[in-house]
Amino acid sequence: MTEAAASAPAGAPAESPNVLEARDVRRSFGGINAVQGATMSVRRGSITALIGPNGAGKTTFFNLITGFYKLDSGSVYFDGQAIGGLPSYKIARLGMVRTFQITKALSRMPVIDNMLLAAPDQPGESLFGAVFRPLATREREREITEQAHELLASFNLDKKANDYAGTLSGGQRKLLELARALMAQPRFLLLDEPMAGINPTLGARLLEHMQRLRREEGVTFLFVEHDMDVVMSHSDHVVVMAEGRVISEGTPDEVRADRKVVDAYLGGELDDVSEGGE
Repeated sequence: MTEAAASAPAGAPAESPNVLEARDVRRSFGGINAVQGATMSVRRGSITALIGPNGAGKTTFFNLITGFYKLDSGSVYFDGQAIGGLPSYKIARLGMVRTFQITKALSRMPVIDNMLLAAPDQPGESLFGAVFRPLATREREREITEQAHELLASFNLDKKANDYAGTLSGGQRKLLELARALMAQPRFLLLDEPMAGINPTLGARLLEHMQRLRREEGVTFLFVEHDMDVVMSHSDHVVVMAEGRVISEGTPDEVRADRKVVDAYLGGELDDVSEGGE
């Protein structure tokens, strides 16, 4: 059962402090229950980390709440609006945008074109706009091109604007994907393992951008991460998944002290868990 109604349900009004509410979300693949009744919320303006051991269901959960997978059951609300049955592109248009564990840069296109493709409200995409509103079309193209260059400059990628995306390093591709996501003007940004495969210098730069965007633009973040140093030092709230369920949540210090979390990581110390994949 899925939900696509646009009305705000009882308990999830648009003015709620939570930008995301996921309730009893479930999805199985054949005989494998990947997500088994996960329930969580993300507070507006927060940086929330989603952690858990390998196979906990974190990436599957991301795919469910962003419309890349369909729910078997449960409900998802974004700003009070039910989005559980919406396709991913409609969810993105509402302001909920995600990046991927493996970057999705279009490697045979220049970096600047990767950026321009993500911009919303382009009148030149329609025949009517191109033919009957050429001045408005050119003005909008100028605006989004200027915005794209400004974002690339903020990530130190402006000198790479005309290079093919395939020539970028892994870390630079991560930064490009974040910059491209910001072209969509999101209010809620989901990052799937943003630190994976990048060097500490680029990783620190990405984290700085997250903090700045939260502070200056009011962007809310939910990110999956295996580096516990990053999680404990850069998140306001931590949600822990294991075997497809949410088993703990709270401040970083509260989660660190939760015995269920330590047990979920095969009895190891949480501080020692810094690597892995979904």
